[in-house]
Amino acid sequence: MSNSFRFQLVNKAFTKKALDITAPECPPSEYFGELVFDRKKMCKYLDANTLTAILDCIDNGAPLDRKTADGVAAGMKKWALEHHVTHVTHWFQPLTDGTAEKHDSLIEYDGNGGVIETFDGKSLIQQEPDASSFPNGGIRATFEARGYTAWDPTSPVFIQDDTLCIPTIFISYTGEALDYKTPLIKSIKAVSEASVPICKLFDPKVTKVYSYLGWEQEYFLVDEDLYSARPDLMITGRTLMGHESSKSQQLNDHYFGAIPPRVAAFMRDLEIAGHKLGIPVKTRHNEAAPNQFELAPIYGEANLANDQNQMLMNLMNLTARKHGFVALLHEKPFAGINGSGKHNNWSLGTDTGTPLLAPGKDAMGNLQFITFFVNVLAAVQRHNSVLKGSIASATNAHRLGGYEAPPAIVSAFLGKTMTQVLRQLLTVPSDTPIEIAGRKGKKLGILEIPEIFIDNTDRNRTSPFAFTGNRFEFRAVGSSANCAGAVTTLNAAVAQQLVSFKKALDKEIAKGKSLNVAVMDTLKPIIASVIDVVCFDGNGYSEEWHQEAVRRGLDTTTSVPEMIASFTSAPAVEMFTEAGVYTEPELHARNEVKWVTYIKKVQIEARVMGRMAINHIIPAALEYKQRLLQTVTSAKTVFPEDWASVCNSEIEAIREISACIKEIREKVDAMTEARKEANVIDDAYERARCYSKIADSLPEIRKPIDKLEELVDNDLWPLPKYRELLFIA
Repeated sequence: MSNSFRFQLVNKAFTKKALDITAPECPPSEYFGELVFDRKKMCKYLDANTLTAILDCIDNGAPLDRKTADGVAAGMKKWALEHHVTHVTHWFQPLTDGTAEKHDSLIEYDGNGGVIETFDGKSLIQQEPDASSFPNGGIRATFEARGYTAWDPTSPVFIQDDTLCIPTIFISYTGEALDYKTPLIKSIKAVSEASVPICKLFDPKVTKVYSYLGWEQEYFLVDEDLYSARPDLMITGRTLMGHESSKSQQLNDHYFGAIPPRVAAFMRDLEIAGHKLGIPVKTRHNEAAPNQFELAPIYGEANLANDQNQMLMNLMNLTARKHGFVALLHEKPFAGINGSGKHNNWSLGTDTGTPLLAPGKDAMGNLQFITFFVNVLAAVQRHNSVLKGSIASATNAHRLGGYEAPPAIVSAFLGKTMTQVLRQLLTVPSDTPIEIAGRKGKKLGILEIPEIFIDNTDRNRTSPFAFTGNRFEFRAVGSSANCAGAVTTLNAAVAQQLVSFKKALDKEIAKGKSLNVAVMDTLKPIIASVIDVVCFDGNGYSEEWHQEAVRRGLDTTTSVPEMIASFTSAPAVEMFTEAGVYTEPELHARNEVKWVTYIKKVQIEARVMGRMAINHIIPAALEYKQRLLQTVTSAKTVFPEDWASVCNSEIEAIREISACIKEIREKVDAMTEARKEANVIDDAYERARCYSKIADSLPEIRKPIDKLEELVDNDLWPLPKYRELLFIA
């Protein structure tokens, strides 16, 4: 049976299996959050004193004493046992871009030869995983194993299968952060503390500023059996070889098209599971590439939204398998078509309900909006290289600059309206009121912002940091990434800029200026410094922009190891330490982790590429070459005088196949030698730079392989092809 025919049978079998799924009879509102110990559950399962204390801890950062922790644990245990929970785990986010958990049973001896279920405040608050086995960048030696996870009360406990999952931070024995959550929480605090003093000038009631995140998760689905027949997909998450399909996304017919029934069944199950875990999944649709899809939730506070994204990525993999799929979160699993990103929509808002990145209701509200808007731009300009470093990875490097992904240059898209507003602000008197057009009858002497603000500008998909009306969309984040890396960096950069702005503003106020004049006099130099540097509304793919970005002084490096190195530059260290987000040793450790991770991922890809080339591709090519040789030999017998002209096509094919085999062997051997040379380099940064060159060599090995795919008999080709992987029946 040919490979192609076998793969078609697999598709049909899974189609029948998947369509047996049925939706629940009740609407989502009736089961939303049923597996989350949220405020509603707290009110039901906690006594009044415990409830008051834990809410004070969550809302105001009040310390959590052991008595309160025991009370919360008792309520959680009662709720968990009602859901047949048998185990508990501290759920954390180490520097692996995944999540981690160690399950402990709830049982303890009862003193009478039996067991009882127990769960107390100590087990809720703290556990001790091994801090040397997770990536730590040299902070912990192999023999120094102790580390701690500590409960994050601001992120609700949830149930997964039979396990009570407690979201936690993860730190070393000596106190350094070894995860994504700890610095994220610190950055949220930093941007709040920097924002509140400015907000109080406009509204004295403000006591806290929230950092919001709305992520958009793109992903691919492939059939599980086809995935299992591709060693590169299984091991690296992407296809290291494969000729493009005759039809892929040229017609744009997949984008926003009717969702295939099998996929719809998967999406339905995923949404149900997500809703039960309190994840407000809102949007689903086909993406641009075949077999590519997207889902997005309602916005939420950054810490919780980030946890929910990690939870959902885990759910995607589990749910996909139930439907005969594998979910691919790699940024570029297929060459020649769109890759997958995870757009991070970021904004700020006060505890009084005021969004800080949307126009206000009056002139002072608009002045506050402009204040935060301009300072965000200044932060992005000042730390554009560090922001790029926050999204740099071996996998995202394949996506940036390709198709709809933004280039590896961090600039900000404002749109025509806001660009004009900023330029006008540089020319009008500082006491000019800023109003929304159409809301006031007075016209003279007023700088107007159009009332229909969110829709008055186009979108620019080539911009990595685009203003979209009431938020900024950080489009460069990769689909497999932990959102916290980008959001933490952005929060820290904005916090530093706001502190600097407030100091400058205080000097202007001290001169006796009114608030609006002092604010504008402080903002104007900042506007002048950013408007023609970091702000860019044009085509980010053009070569002209790359040249212009260099002239403007923006970071244009495309080397992942160099992007990562920006985290320990002097400006970055100053920014992170001033904000209290990272210590300098933590920054150096994270760089070490990122370089080593980069090296390992490229090393794995290189090994897989070499072995598949030698063990899969070349044998298939040789077998087909042997068939052709046999054909030529037979032709010599039948056509002894003109066999060469009769077999001209076969002879040419033999030559092409032989040339491809020779090229593959030579390039694989060269790549193997380059790895050997790189592996003896001790310095992680220098070794990563060498592996960057190895990564650049892989597409060159791929070229003759993809050419062979077009030459070799389809029945002999050992791998599922793009035309089979990319179209779900």
